[in-house]
Amino acid sequence: MSAAPTKPTVTEREARQVAEAARQQEWRKPSFAKELFLGRFRLDLIHPHPMPTDEAAQRGEEFLAKLRDFVETKVDGALIERESRIPDDVIDGLKELGAFGMKIDTKYGGLGLGQVYYNKALALAGSASPAIGVLLSAHQSIGVPQPLKLFGTPEQKERFLPRCARTDISAFLLTEPDVGSDPARLATSAVPDGDDYVLDGVKLWTTNGVVADLLVVMARVPKSEDHKGGITAFVVETNSPGITVENRNAFMGLRGIENGVTRFHQVRVPAANRIGPEGAGLKIALTTLNTGRLSLPASCVAAGKWCLKIAREWSAAREQWGKPLAHHEAVGSKISFIAATTFALEAVTDLASQMADEDRNDIRIEGALAKLYASEMAWLIADELVQIRGGRGFETADSLRARGERGVPAEQILRDLRINRIFEGSTEIMHLLIAREAVDAHLSVAGDLIDPDKSLQDKAKAGANAGVFYAKWLPKLVAGQGQLPYSYGEFKRGVDLSPHLRYVERTSRKLARSTFYGMSRWQGRMETKQGFLGRVVDIGAELFAMSAACVRAEHLRAQGEHGREAYQLADAFCRQSRLRIEELFGRLWSNTDDLDRKVVKGVMAGTYEWLEQGIVDPSDDGGVWIADATPGPSERENVHRPIR
Repeated sequence: MSAAPTKPTVTEREARQVAEAARQQEWRKPSFAKELFLGRFRLDLIHPHPMPTDEAAQRGEEFLAKLRDFVETKVDGALIERESRIPDDVIDGLKELGAFGMKIDTKYGGLGLGQVYYNKALALAGSASPAIGVLLSAHQSIGVPQPLKLFGTPEQKERFLPRCARTDISAFLLTEPDVGSDPARLATSAVPDGDDYVLDGVKLWTTNGVVADLLVVMARVPKSEDHKGGITAFVVETNSPGITVENRNAFMGLRGIENGVTRFHQVRVPAANRIGPEGAGLKIALTTLNTGRLSLPASCVAAGKWCLKIAREWSAAREQWGKPLAHHEAVGSKISFIAATTFALEAVTDLASQMADEDRNDIRIEGALAKLYASEMAWLIADELVQIRGGRGFETADSLRARGERGVPAEQILRDLRINRIFEGSTEIMHLLIAREAVDAHLSVAGDLIDPDKSLQDKAKAGANAGVFYAKWLPKLVAGQGQLPYSYGEFKRGVDLSPHLRYVERTSRKLARSTFYGMSRWQGRMETKQGFLGRVVDIGAELFAMSAACVRAEHLRAQGEHGREAYQLADAFCRQSRLRIEELFGRLWSNTDDLDRKVVKGVMAGTYEWLEQGIVDPSDDGGVWIADATPGPSERENVHRPIR
């Protein structure tokens, strides 16, 4: 057996190549969001609103009723917050209910729910305690069940899925102390040895890792004559010799989650536990996340609904200057934002989830947009609730109870939601990921033009292909249905939503033109213009949310479920969204990006170090910025706590 490889040293270009190789390279199915970024508003891909089958709906509603009874009678969210732990009997109860097998096929002992009802269940459970939502989501959305569903062999499914459905908790281990969104530097190794692989390394922020029975571990297999090598996925039994959970991490929010640091030292894993071929680990991870990310918007929807409830009740009860708080315009505008945005978040989440269930469309961009938009907007919703509550918003629920008032955990939800802008791809990484997919059509025809490694012959060929593509594409961005006054007339029902859809169509073309101008201006330097790309993506996210809100309003009207009110909320959201979009367009070309880069250079060079004087630093002076992750035996107590 060869020695474990050292931490790889990679250049920026090599890191990008690793990430690019892990992408899904082709588009075999249509994508509403991809078309939107190309200036083509394909309303037919999302309208009429897709629906679950009657059987799926019945099965889902029956489970939701059981889950609601359980969380209302067995879950004490305040207790979980105080003790920073979900009681074992609650976890056991969730297992008995089948909540750990919601997405697992019935033939493996699961409930066989689709993404729509899985998300509704996560929202319900997460409203009782966000830690429970994370527990269930990490287990099923990114833990063992999802990658095995997509890439596992029949034998692996038969072996592991029944356990995941009823008894075992799983976790996903990718991040390392010195490796976050840049997987090219992954250091955990899996060295082949006969019919096994031997794992060595340290994994950080292992959600569910403290209590997990099964792990999905990403490790680097060294390339050799008999092994392709590369980052590879494995199912690992947590009770294997050589595995130590060295720490249970504590956070500002989500205090009940079981998140830790896991060390592997000479851990033997059978080759039969490898998921997919060697080198396919990142592709497996990214494909898993295409739908796995949809669980996070579900928790954001739940948060929005709760914030709306509290804002409504509090603003009716609290009087200032002779009238209820809600009747003051400064507060009323916040309540309107909360209500309209919550409606839109639910529209985005349900639409993307149903599209995932139908599998007619490629939803890699839709899922990413849903995660990005929901995490950002839910944080703003919670912040506005804290502001509406005033001093009580800053006070803990326990403190409020102690002095005789209703224990409203507004400050907790703000803390709990903050991580969503980092979880499963930070906002900054999501901007880049979505931007890469959004410009894929351009890079497919013109990518070689800006690639310094390509020959003059390759560049000439790319230039010819680009000329043909743009000769056909650019003229289509000049005019469209958005300029016809009666387009989308079926969305005029008392409240008229058709102008908003015409705006989406026109603005989609404007966004595509702006992206093209940016590529023409910066060419190969486009990838460094992260501020520009982020704004392009944010505009696309707003357009997607507007589209989803209008389609959902019409769907609810057709179903006879609060149609009039839904149209009002969709109208309010679209008007608010359009203001944000216009601001973003202005900042595409008028911004401080260049000046910001100069200031950053000065900060890092110490030019402004004098500005830091006059304070004391409360952080530890003796600690290192990044913990040592050198492979080797653990010197710490194993805090792994399986729940049986």
